[in-house]
Amino acid sequence: MPKDRRVSLKTTGRFEGGRPVRTAIIHYWIVAERGGEKVVRALCDLFPDAVIFTHVADRDLAARLYPGHEIRTTFISRLPFAQKRYQSYLPLMPLALEELDLSEFDLILSSESGPAKGIIPPPAATHICYCHSPMRYIWDHYHIYRRNAGAIARLAFPFIAHRLRRWDVTAAARVDHFVANSKFVASRIEKYYRRSAEVAYPPVDIERFQGGAGEVDDAWRDAYLWVGQLTAYKNPTLAIDAANALGKKLIVIGDGDLAPALRARAGDTIRFLGRADDETVRRAYASCRALIFPGEEDFGMTPIEAMAAGAPVIALNRGGATETVVADKTGILYDDDSVDGLSAAMTQFETVEKTFDADVIRQHAKKFGIEAFRERMLSLLQRYGVAPANRQDK
Repeated sequence: MPKDRRVSLKTTGRFEGGRPVRTAIIHYWIVAERGGEKVVRALCDLFPDAVIFTHVADRDLAARLYPGHEIRTTFISRLPFAQKRYQSYLPLMPLALEELDLSEFDLILSSESGPAKGIIPPPAATHICYCHSPMRYIWDHYHIYRRNAGAIARLAFPFIAHRLRRWDVTAAARVDHFVANSKFVASRIEKYYRRSAEVAYPPVDIERFQGGAGEVDDAWRDAYLWVGQLTAYKNPTLAIDAANALGKKLIVIGDGDLAPALRARAGDTIRFLGRADDETVRRAYASCRALIFPGEEDFGMTPIEAMAAGAPVIALNRGGATETVVADKTGILYDDDSVDGLSAAMTQFETVEKTFDADVIRQHAKKFGIEAFRERMLSLLQRYGVAPANRQDK
């Protein structure tokens, strides 16, 4: 098993005279503001002079998320229709990463979910990978993705995925230190890469959702809530079917490939809001009966957002939710991944609903805030000898 190398920027003199360390942040793509982009923003706060590398970037979005940071893209961005069809170029992304010249950088932070860690680091540089997840479409969710792909993709993907897996394991050996976004992800890093990983939970803007505390929208007072992208692995179908079976009100916020089928499947007690603005989401969290979270996710930010607003969570007892939802204190965890299982959990919740304390739930959510992430990352960076010069003694 490869051991973590502890290359210290302090011992090599790169902090002498206060000269800032040249830092590169590698992120798979910047096309939407999701959890990965929020992690990069928090890393940019720690390293305000960092240069960001990515395969494809929405320039307006990148400028808004990372003001003052230089954005450099790989050759993927120059290929036809890359802004919309970037995932179609997945087989070329390993080559694109290896073509990046990072010789000017002392510290490299890769943000991995899509291909990002496979750069070739300079010999004296330290490479830290913050792993949101090993690429699920070639590892644990490979069969799900292939089953839901089109006919041509189903035929081609086994050959592509096989080569990507070999490259992915090789790329993992170029990382000096892995940091996972949950214990669940750390266990999969160990499984697929045979590498150990520290855990730093990703930053959630707790204050943004705590602002809705006490604001109750009568239209949603008795409704359950589901928030997220309407894709198969997040299991929104289960939430729809359970609400139908129990005749319960359910608000669905989000959009995705499954939206048309789910709308056709939903009964009269289910309301779809599509992609909602921040204020609508905030009020929905503050007003809902409970958030339903039936998918197995690497971490899952929506339960934290809901809890920041004081809402309890009904979550499948798998994945990141087992680390964020405290049974009988901040929500209900259930084991049976079926309509009957979720329906039983919702029924159980209603028998103890009044025992949940919104203030206790909100206080728990603070453990996953932006400042908690910064403190944890600084602690790890100091351990690895690569903390920002102006943060060494803080």
